[in-house]
Amino acid sequence: MSNASALSDLDARIAAVRENIREVTEQAAAYSGAADEERNADRIAEMESHLAELLKEREDLGRAAI
Repeated sequence: MSNASALSDLDARIAAVRENIREVTEQAAAYSGAADEERNADRIAEMESHLAELLKEREDLGRAAI
């Protein structure tokens, strides 16, 4: 896979994770209750961790392209 293709793939994955975080955040605002809030907080934390990994991977790949 070329760097351009890999970057494009990572950009799409990053956008998808960001969209998922936005959706879960909206859902969390719509629901109340300790169990729901904790579950949504856990989901958001997991997605943010995944997003950080993808962003690091993209940064590393971008450096390799230079």
